Amino acid sequence: MQLHISPSLRHVTVLPGKGVREFIKVKVGSRRLSYRMLFYSILFFTFLLRFAFVMTAVDTIDGESKCSSLGCLGKRLGPKILGRRESRVPEVIYQILEEPIGKHELQGRSDIPQSLDEFMVEIKDGKFDARTFAVKLREMVTLLEQRTRNAKIQEYLYRHVASSSIPKQLHCLALRLANEHASNAAARLQLPSAELVPALVDNSYYHFVLASDNVLAASVVATSLVRNSLRPHKVVLHIITDRKTFYPMQAWFSLHSLSPAIIEVKALHHFDWFTKGKVPVLEAMEKDQRVRSQFRGGSSAIVANNTEKPNVIAAKLQALSPKYNSLMNHIRIHLPELFPSLNKIVFLDDDIVVQTDLSPLWDIEMNGKVNGAVETCKGEDNFVMSKRYKSYLNFSHPLISKNFDPKTCAWAYGMNIFDLDAWRKTNISLTYHHWLEENLKSDLSLWQLGTLPPGLIAFHGHVHVIDPFWHMLGLGYQENTSSADVKSAGVIHFNGRAKPWLDIAFPKLRPFWAKYVNFSDKFIKGCRITAT
Repeated sequence: MQLHISPSLRHVTVLPGKGVREFIKVKVGSRRLSYRMLFYSILFFTFLLRFAFVMTAVDTIDGESKCSSLGCLGKRLGPKILGRRESRVPEVIYQILEEPIGKHELQGRSDIPQSLDEFMVEIKDGKFDARTFAVKLREMVTLLEQRTRNAKIQEYLYRHVASSSIPKQLHCLALRLANEHASNAAARLQLPSAELVPALVDNSYYHFVLASDNVLAASVVATSLVRNSLRPHKVVLHIITDRKTFYPMQAWFSLHSLSPAIIEVKALHHFDWFTKGKVPVLEAMEKDQRVRSQFRGGSSAIVANNTEKPNVIAAKLQALSPKYNSLMNHIRIHLPELFPSLNKIVFLDDDIVVQTDLSPLWDIEMNGKVNGAVETCKGEDNFVMSKRYKSYLNFSHPLISKNFDPKTCAWAYGMNIFDLDAWRKTNISLTYHHWLEENLKSDLSLWQLGTLPPGLIAFHGHVHVIDPFWHMLGLGYQENTSSADVKSAGVIHFNGRAKPWLDIAFPKLRPFWAKYVNFSDKFIKGCRITAT
């Protein structure tokens, strides 16, 4: 079938397939539009409609387009529709689609089609001219666009709440272990035992540092590290926690030995350096808490904003996460002071799983650099491995734009080799806190999220790039991560909201973490922590 509609819609010619000789000529305006002509016109506009849905989803919800889907639709498709250079769609269609709709204009309307099928039925049954058709199309697509946006925002809000809250199972585990610490001498063992204390400052051992207030997460990191080590008797794991988690953490590792590896559990207030004088990270955290308490009016105000795209709202919600205001997240910038006798350590986040022996990391020549890290600006995963400075820093701010290049490749926190000797010869820690202060002064406008942005700044020029095998990211962001790639990685990182200990964890990826949890353990079982 061939369909020709003149630009003014004054004439329509329909040439059906072979075997049927039929010619229809219809005049529009003061005369009625024939049912048959309208039906064939709909076939044409259905193509247009389907593109409207696609562009609405891509451009308006997650895309980068600077104009709305409806506004751009005619301009994008008109000149080349059906492969022709000359537009076959009436100009009135473009005009209507480009007209804005007020945010309250569609509220309470019951005459707007709710689906493509309803739209098609209404068009077939009605006697609409081109203008009415375009108005109906615009209203329906706009309504669906608004509903898609609202659904996306609700999804982000629910994930924000789920990822920011402490699951009752983890709360139960901490309480049971604290009670065990108080009532069972075996849960109060010195970690490590007295004869192993010298190993804590012996640089012939492989020293790992884990900062966490999550007992279950810390147990998985420790278990996976030791179980996959070829020389576990040379492994020393220094676990740093806060005051409230110290007793549960000590009870867990006292009752769940990982011998022959050496485990140290220490709270921040146990460090001499941390109790003397002013500690920059504590001062910064206190100021940060005050600023974030006023930050954009909280989650309700962020969600109520009707002018911003859902992905922007998601980023602002994530900025409110307690994780980004956690002392455990910031303490790594003071590793040289916390471990003054050590030359080199590997720092591990508590949402990683070790899948191979990590002792070869000590054989990597750092070439005078401080931070051995995996770059995140290139790789097959275009979402996770496409991060440059512009992904984290606000280059519209003059303080950022004049000091850094937006195209500079970013790197990952989570599994990092730190040469502490080289670090002590730099001003990295001072630079870090200087930029934290600048961000607070600018009302968090230099960057929004966490410790990585100031880390990118502080370690700028001090990073030694290591093989991506050592650190695979993104398991908390997207479920479509290849299982084969996960299996072949040395360390996997559940960075993102979907932590493996949460109900929102991705079912396909959670088993890589859950395999290191003993679900028959009395504490795990008693708190109803399950594999699924």
